[in-house]
Amino acid sequence: MAPESYRTPARPVEVRTEERRSVFVCRLEPVRTEASAWGVVEAARARHGDAGHHCSAFLLGPGGTVRRSSDDGEPGGTAGMPMLEVLDGAGLSDVVAVVSRWFGGVLLGTGGLVRAYGGAVRAAVAEARVVRRTPVVLLEVVVGHEAAGRLEHDLRARGTTVHGVDYAAEVTLRLAAAQTEVAALEASVAALTSGQARCSVTGTDWVDLPD
Repeated sequence: MAPESYRTPARPVEVRTEERRSVFVCRLEPVRTEASAWGVVEAARARHGDAGHHCSAFLLGPGGTVRRSSDDGEPGGTAGMPMLEVLDGAGLSDVVAVVSRWFGGVLLGTGGLVRAYGGAVRAAVAEARVVRRTPVVLLEVVVGHEAAGRLEHDLRARGTTVHGVDYAAEVTLRLAAAQTEVAALEASVAALTSGQARCSVTGTDWVDLPD
C-alpha cells in the first residue's frame, strides 16, 4: 500500500567527498519522471566530462515504486545499488542521485567502492532540505460576485489553501484540502455563503510541506 505522504528534497544539492584520493561529487535532485531523472544523469555527464564514472540511482512515486540504478562501468553492485539503498533508507522518493567519480590512483576494492558511493549520497542527503509530499483533494467553489471576496478572505483566514480565483459571470475559487478536511471545508463554504455556493471535487494532487 502506498504511503499517505513521503519525503523528497526541496531543491538540488551537490556535495564533494573523497576516498583514498578518489574524488566523488554527488548531485541530489528532486524529479517527477524517469525522463527527468535520466536528464539529470546526462547533465552530470556533460558537466563533469572528465570523470571516469557517473553512477546513478533514483526512486519515483509514493513508496518509491519505480527504482532504477546504474553502476556505469564500476564492478556490479558496488555503486548504483548502495546509492539506491541510502535513498530508500532516508525515506526519499521522487529523487535522483548521480555520483561522478575521478579515480585517484588507488584501487578501493568492492567494499571500498560500496562505502564511497553510499557515503557520497549520504553526505548529500545530510545537506538537503527535505519536504514532505502530501496528497490533497482539489475543489472548485462557484459563487456570486457579491459573496466571493468575503468568502475568499474567510477561507484564507481559516488556513484553507486557495490556488486561484477565476472571474466570469460567477466567481470560481480553486481550493486544496487534505482528504480528511474535505467534509469540514464543504460545510464551512455552505455556512459562509448561506448555502448559495456550489462546491465540487475536481481531482487530486500532491503538495510539498515542511517535513
